Amino acid sequence: MAAACSTFDEFGVPYSLRILSAHRVPHELATVATAAKDDNYQVIIAAAGMAAHLPGVIAAHTTLPVIGVPLQSKVLDGQDALYSIVQMPPGVPVACVGINAAKNAALLALQILAASDSDLSDALIRYKQTMAETVLNKDKKVQAIGYRAYLQERG
Repeated sequence: MAAACSTFDEFGVPYSLRILSAHRVPHELATVATAAKDDNYQVIIAAAGMAAHLPGVIAAHTTLPVIGVPLQSKVLDGQDALYSIVQMPPGVPVACVGINAAKNAALLALQILAASDSDLSDALIRYKQTMAETVLNKDKKVQAIGYRAYLQERG
């Protein structure tokens, strides 16, 4: 989740980080999830591995958007977590990003927040423009020096 935290820091968006478990502290999790809206949360990101019930349990206790981040594990490389998060029953939606994709979870959360925050929306537009410029500069360079020199230069 460090990538999500640093992304929020980059955009100047405050966040809260908790370590909870759907299986080990279910009552505490339910309390936190139920109170999230009253505590002024607007979106929740939940990372979980293996059975990955955390995002779904949170979604069952709140009407806030919940974004699940499946975590890679030694068994099944995170596919078990991915399927657990993606296959939610009707009425309990959880958005899901790729395995270990905490940065994308943060960016999705920022896009949700930007729907009602024009300054954040503008910052996301600039972020995407910078990404596009980076790709176009790489393309320009590979076209100029060829792929072998480009790869050698990159190390």
